[in-house]
This record gives sequence, C-alpha cells and structure tokens, in this order.
Amino acid sequence: MDEGRLFERPVYRRARRLCLALPETSERTAWGHPNFRAGRKVFCAFEIIKGRPSIAFKLKPAQAKRALRSREFFATPYGRGSWVSVWVDGDLHWDTVGALVETSYRNVALKRMLGALDANGR
Repeated sequence: MDEGRLFERPVYRRARRLCLALPETSERTAWGHPNFRAGRKVFCAFEIIKGRPSIAFKLKPAQAKRALRSREFFATPYGRGSWVSVWVDGDLHWDTVGALVETSYRNVALKRMLGALDANGR
C-alpha cells in the first residue's frame, strides 16, 4: 500500500475527525504527510516511520516525558523532546488518542481558539 493511501485508512479517518472538530483547525500536507494546524501551528501529524503508520502529538516537555513512560508511545524522531508518537497499526485506546489530540491543540492554540473550545463544553 502506498503512503498516500495509508493516510486514508479507517484509523486515520477517525483521528482526522477528532483533529478537524476543534476550532479553527485545518489539514495541510507538509513533509509528505498530513499535518493538523491550530491557526498556523502544527499540533498533530500522521506519519509513516520505519514503514509503520503513526500519529504524532505536540506536547510540552513534561507532558512528553510523562507519556513516554507508557510502552505504547515513542519519541517522534524529529521531536526534540516535545513530540510523542503512537503506532496505529495495532489496538488503540481512543480515549487516550482523543485526550492527546486536545492536549496538543491546547498547547499551540491561541486564546481565542481556546475560548471557542471551552464554550463548546470541552
């Protein structure tokens, strides 16, 4: 399966819906894979690393360190301590993925965006 088609798998469709449900988000392809932005800042990315599909999340260093204690996460190769990834070719805990999408978004979103998110009851 070519990489472009990998990003259309059901797991990515579900994650895409989570990302695009947040205020003022958009999807753009950069570096050969889908990136999700809050305004201009990337908070989540779909990637193929070592031939395996994954989702990367933008976290604060302390959040990344905490996430990396779990075996299901790994340090994103380019992440410099602030990006954490999860493989998506096995079982996923969607509550955890949803929480990380929102945390990543909150880490980069503008106050106006956070206000809109919080006004929607999140």
